Amino acid sequence: MKNTHFLLAREESDVRKTFLGAFIAHIDGTKATSVKDFHEAIAAAMHFPDYSGKNLDALDEMLNDLEWIDEQKVIIYIGNSGDWLSREKSDDKVLTVIDIFDATAEDWKWLDEEEEGVAKKELHIVFQDSPRIRTLLEDQEIPFDTLD
Repeated sequence: MKNTHFLLAREESDVRKTFLGAFIAHIDGTKATSVKDFHEAIAAAMHFPDYSGKNLDALDEMLNDLEWIDEQKVIIYIGNSGDWLSREKSDDKVLTVIDIFDATAEDWKWLDEEEEGVAKKELHIVFQDSPRIRTLLEDQEIPFDTLD
């Protein structure tokens, strides 16, 4: 497996086998076709605190915290990824969320626990493989790998 934050998987069971003992937040892309729906889905799947907001800044803030999650490895799995954010008028929102995921995973990777006083996490974003997501990642030259 390449050293990348983004992975493509055939099924969620592949994710569970690969990341034993990890916290896995499952988001069903068919129920997260708009940014609003996605916020609700990710907040529920990741057990965001009640005070979290419902915008992209709040998403960024919550993903950079994760203190309420005990596991060191945190996986965001988006099933039915071909439908994920599909009601948005353009791919701009999808790419913004992907950028937030990428930047946050990179921040966690380089976190100095002693300096920050925060338990370090390893964040991966796994999409159920779909032509749409694969094309988006390839077109934006975002590195990804596949789970076999």
